[in-house]
Amino acid sequence: MKKIEAVIKPFKLDEVKEALQEIGVQGMTVLEAKGYGRQKGHSELYRGAEYVVDFLPKIKIELVVADDLAPAALEAIQTAARTGKIGDGKIFVSDVQDVVRIRTGESGPQAV
Repeated sequence: MKKIEAVIKPFKLDEVKEALQEIGVQGMTVLEAKGYGRQKGHSELYRGAEYVVDFLPKIKIELVVADDLAPAALEAIQTAARTGKIGDGKIFVSDVQDVVRIRTGESGPQAV
């Protein structure tokens, strides 16, 4: 199993969610986040004073999928989240040793 964590622009969430549902991903966790990478924030003018916004609003999506579904999930996220501009985000993939469904006690891929 693979855990996929994607940090994307907030307005791309619905597109990414739909793309993942189309390939059979059944669940995900979505978190509001703030951060910056190469784009390093931007300057804004407020009441005549200029200030720097270091942390930009982002969305972090977390999902665990079977090994055979991971490449399709990665492609779906990349395609749906891409704008072609700086700040599109990042995707992190890691191995998951085990999963346990609390309600039933099921473990392994069946628990996902």
